[in-house]
Amino acid sequence: MTSVLIVDDQPMQRFGFRMLLESQDDLTVAGEAGDGAEAVRLATRLHPDVVLMDIRMPGLDGIEATRRIVESGDRTRVLILTTFDLDEYAYDGLRAGASGFLVKDALPEELLSGIRAVATGDAVVAPSLTRRLLDAYVQHLPATHAPQGPDPRIAALTDREREILTVIAQGWTNSEIAARLHLAESTVKTHVSRILAKTGARDRVQAVIVAYDAKLVEPA
Repeated sequence: MTSVLIVDDQPMQRFGFRMLLESQDDLTVAGEAGDGAEAVRLATRLHPDVVLMDIRMPGLDGIEATRRIVESGDRTRVLILTTFDLDEYAYDGLRAGASGFLVKDALPEELLSGIRAVATGDAVVAPSLTRRLLDAYVQHLPATHAPQGPDPRIAALTDREREILTVIAQGWTNSEIAARLHLAESTVKTHVSRILAKTGARDRVQAVIVAYDAKLVEPA
């Protein structure tokens, strides 16, 4: 079972999410929070697999709540919900450590698959959208963000792992990497797991951010 903490300041929105999640055999609602501060408290106490996090809330917003949950070092992953596709808040959420984001008007099956993907450490955006998302994300970084030297997070990567991280950031799926680099897909998955471990990335989306930060790829 994948446990989910629902965070939204609208009671009817939380009710709708709860009804959807409780209709699934593999998902369970760990709890509900109406603001970011409550979300942090409940995440600390309940240790849910996934937090379904609204961004705009009174008091502590979803971005800061995400940052605090991620910095706690718990296994909980955060799925940001935003009103607009590629909303500027989504970039802040990714920087805070969220594992991905969905728009609030996503279809029920898209939300459910997104929760399941985040729970297993995968990205919630389709690989074909990853490059567009991160290109837009990088445009929001301040000019002072430019690295002052080699990024220590990629220093331990082998040449092959660095190559695979680069093409992940370009939006390639595991099957595409396997076909184009003439590798077994199981081997690609092993490389991806090692890349996540060595870079300290929580999931595939965060690994792409590492690739951008380290200048392995540049915005289109």
